[in-house]
Amino acid sequence: MSGTRRGLLIILSSPSGAGKSTLARRLRDWDPDIVFSISATTRAPRPGEVDGREYHFSDEATFKQMVDDGEMLEHAFVFGNFYGSPRKPVEKAFESGQDVLFDIDWQGAQQIANSTLDTHTLSIFLLPPSIAALKSRLEARGQDDAATIARRMEKSWDEISHWDSYDYVLVNDDLDTTEAQLKTIITATRLRRKQQPDLVEHVRGLQAEFKDLT
Repeated sequence: MSGTRRGLLIILSSPSGAGKSTLARRLRDWDPDIVFSISATTRAPRPGEVDGREYHFSDEATFKQMVDDGEMLEHAFVFGNFYGSPRKPVEKAFESGQDVLFDIDWQGAQQIANSTLDTHTLSIFLLPPSIAALKSRLEARGQDDAATIARRMEKSWDEISHWDSYDYVLVNDDLDTTEAQLKTIITATRLRRKQQPDLVEHVRGLQAEFKDLT
């Protein structure tokens, strides 16, 4: 589809543990036209993480300089570290007709919504089926200690409270069902008139044919 439509900026947000990272991976496996926006962060790499793959790891001074220079499409301070989306690779992918997928929180979503790319943005929020299920998923991941899980749970309601600022909201009770819903939403949004710049030329061709008939 690249080259025949404008790209989308697909924002996927949720409280930690609601499944957005897993669903983001599934969407990328589903369609190679979906590329992941690799965020920059000032946090230290976790075991197995590679610079430029999971994140662009940066020191705080470099990160802040990128913000000052307008090189971040969005940025936020979360759990003691800065996170942000470098602007240039996003714009390059978007202009080539690829969809750019963002795994970001509500702060970043609002910044993109206020940017010049807003009209080509699709925002989706994932709700957990229950708070108990959310905590259980965080514990099952085995990535964080008890104190970190407690902080994430405290922040979860702040994330959830912004659910109504998104285009679509899904309750992620079952990964397969939610994945199918996401694919339907993305497929339909790609067909919006403003995502198809070639339609203008096509309609002009139809108009010319109609004039030839009359």
